[in-house]
Amino acid sequence: MKYIGAHVSASGGVQNAPVNANAIGATAFALFTKNQRQWFSNPLSQSEIDAFKANCKQFAFTPAQILPHDSYLINLGSPDAEGLKKSRDSFLDEMRRCEQLGLSLLNFHPGSHLKTNPDDCLDRIAESINIALAQTHGVCAVIENTAGQGTNMGFSFSHLRHIIDRVDDKSRVGVCIDTCHAFAAGYNIADEYEYERTWQEFDDIVGLKYLRAMHLNDATKPAGSRVDRHASIGQGCIGLATFERLLRDSRTDNIPLILETPDETLWSEEISMLRQFAER
Repeated sequence: MKYIGAHVSASGGVQNAPVNANAIGATAFALFTKNQRQWFSNPLSQSEIDAFKANCKQFAFTPAQILPHDSYLINLGSPDAEGLKKSRDSFLDEMRRCEQLGLSLLNFHPGSHLKTNPDDCLDRIAESINIALAQTHGVCAVIENTAGQGTNMGFSFSHLRHIIDRVDDKSRVGVCIDTCHAFAAGYNIADEYEYERTWQEFDDIVGLKYLRAMHLNDATKPAGSRVDRHASIGQGCIGLATFERLLRDSRTDNIPLILETPDETLWSEEISMLRQFAER
């Protein structure tokens, strides 16, 4: 089964996200459970929680089809003590919000070393995950690969492996592969041979069992650019053929496949097209 959707708005309350996802024909969706540009937000009310669960049930969205994303401010690998504490506290809050909503995944960017030792940064990220997992239940920390801009970590599969190796509860850690980020980081999935080689490398280094979600985005810049610029499906350097290959690939079954493409007015068309790819 292919679960295809987009990162939809939760404006007006998290309960609106499943409604918005259903409106574009999605069978999966991503959302922010609070303002993504704030460290903390007001706690979820019981009425919001109940309405969210009711709307998910009405539109047949299970936790396996929903991929919450944490705040953009969080840096779990920060070398700054104050920044790290704030990030860890905010991440724990995000995990607890997912718990309240009955969700099983939390997608996040691993962090940035800010011109300090990269391996120390990866160790701090793993420690940050352990701290959050120890105080929550049932929510998997899903590490997103990055394009490698600036001092961002996670652009190499070896970075993801380094973090996973140091997470105590392996059952509650996973990976979200963003196609644009992978391509920008140098994994040239637009080439059929390199597409297969990339998946083999991912399995060899990280392990396919850790693949918990994907972000489906074309890329405005060429492979290896280290520039994170999303394009609509088929309108970038990755191209339609790669996304057709992805949707016919059994390795992407039963996980949220989430569009973060820039033109929201095309999401319904993109979802329909991707669904047709999967059905061929």
